[in-house]
Amino acid sequence: MSRRKAREVAFKVVYQVDQVQADPKAAFHYLVEEDGLKDKDKAFSWELITGCLENLEVIDAKISKYSTAWDLHRMSSVDRNIMRIGAYEVLFTDKSLNAIPIDEAIEIAKKYSDDNSAAFVNAILDKIKGERE
Repeated sequence: MSRRKAREVAFKVVYQVDQVQADPKAAFHYLVEEDGLKDKDKAFSWELITGCLENLEVIDAKISKYSTAWDLHRMSSVDRNIMRIGAYEVLFTDKSLNAIPIDEAIEIAKKYSDDNSAAFVNAILDKIKGERE
């Protein structure tokens, strides 16, 4: 559960950066205090945030490639930013763990988005994962 909380914090920070050009560090520090993450989870969350933001062009290109029904900037900003975090993990972290970030992204989508989002997030991230295998 603590890794999920770390992923949720990462999603919230990336969402704030996307929506209101928030300073990632300031948003992160605020959310870490609010959610009470442990040190190892803080480090994991910050890695997701910085990795996602540093590789945003590549990540967005992959999401756009497989999202034929929705242009990246027309899709729900919640879904877009959940997928950005999940895609970062799938593309840039240990290949053997690829199912975990997808499952976590689905659960985060169920919590923060609408009923159809979990299936949409799953489909896009699964296609990105398939390309990497």
